[in-house]
Parts: sequence; structure tokens; C-alpha cells
Amino acid sequence: MIKKNLESKVALVTGASSGIGKSVCERFAGEGLDLALAARREEKLESIADELRESWGVKTLVIPTDVGLEKEVGEMVEKTVEEYGRLDIVVNNAGVIRYGKIEEFSTEDYKTMMETNCDGMFYTTRAALPHLKKSDGNLIFIGSFDANHPRSFNPIYAATKWWTRGFAHSIESIVGGDGIAVTLVNPSEVRTDIKDGKGKKYKEKFDPEEVIDPEEIAEAVYFAACQKKSTTVSQIDLFRRDKMSDFF
Repeated sequence: MIKKNLESKVALVTGASSGIGKSVCERFAGEGLDLALAARREEKLESIADELRESWGVKTLVIPTDVGLEKEVGEMVEKTVEEYGRLDIVVNNAGVIRYGKIEEFSTEDYKTMMETNCDGMFYTTRAALPHLKKSDGNLIFIGSFDANHPRSFNPIYAATKWWTRGFAHSIESIVGGDGIAVTLVNPSEVRTDIKDGKGKKYKEKFDPEEVIDPEEIAEAVYFAACQKKSTTVSQIDLFRRDKMSDFF
């Protein structure tokens, strides 16, 4: 039986101000974990942190962070450990998406996606690993359906998620012997504030139950974090049921 008591542990979640990150924080808070919430929108983080403390009585730490900036990520991890004295779970969730034809795609948008989706994952992982080794912790990456399939309408975003998949599994091959569990969660479309190529938010674009809710991703993250120390959930692919019909 899986031991589901995560109380007294500490989780750091990037991209915690909305969508998947917010739902992960709520799921963890419900199990008694103390939390460090990181994202760029400080006011939004403060509001979420207040709700978590009031609802669940957990400790929360708000750390405004741009994960594309190496110095800020280092400070994010340092502040978490200084506040709580430990770090047990890191959820590498922060990400952005931009759309456009390749021949018209701006260098600025390209750099923004690479800095957030790839550099941010690297900086966070590098800074967190020494602390996760001490706690036999969990390092969880939020990938995408796009991590496994070519995407003609958004090749750069897909490439960042292929990078995430390769990085996550490579790190898994390195740190498993140190007691760190590494998990990659790949969802298809999620009902979040992320906008499609026409500027419409996914949570407004789809009818209820048509796509995945952030809470479902949070449940997958929680499942991965619950395993006994000798076990890792290597990868979870969580797709809407008709997703593969897009291809076949």
C-alpha cells in the first residue's frame, strides 16, 4: 500500500500562481505539506498563499521568481531551505507558450520560451538536487503531450518539451542511486489561463470534461510524490481520451 502521509514535508512549486501550479499547491496543502510558491506575479502568489494557510493551516512562503534568471532561481531554493530547513519535493512546472509561423517568429518570443521552459528547468534542478539528496526527495517535471509528438503548428514549444523529457529522464538515470525519485508528467490540453494561437484561454475554449482540469494533473503529481522511497514513477502520460484521434 502506498504511504500517503506527506505531512511535515516541504514542497517548492514553480509557476504556482495559476493553473497546474496552483492546483498542485492546493493538493499538497490538503495533505499538510508546507509550501514555497514561486512565480513572477507576487500579488497572485500572496493571495493563494493566504487561502492555503486559512484553509489548511500549513506554512507558506512566497518567492517572486523569474525561473529564466539564474540568480533568482538560486535565491528561490536558498530561501526555501533557510525558511524550512529542508526540501523534499520540487515541482518544475513554470512554462510559457508562444505561437507564430517560423519565418515570422520573433527572436524575443523564441528566447522567452527557451529561457523559461528549458533554462528554468535546468537552473531549478541544479539548485535543488543537493537538498533533495539529503531528503531522498522527489523531483517532478511538468512536460506535455508535445514531448512525444511533432507539432506542425508550434514546433518551438514542442522542442522545449522534448528537451524537458530528455533532461528529466537523463537526470533520473543520474540521481536514482542517490535516492531521488524523478517523474515526468505529460498532459494534453489543460483547462488553464494559457492561450491558444488565437489568444483564447484554454479554460474558456473547451466545454466541461472536454479537456483535462489542473486538478487532475495535481493528482498525478501527488501520486508520484506518495511512492515509497525505493520506487519512482518515471512518467505519467495523461491525455484526453480522444487525443490520439488527432493523429490516426
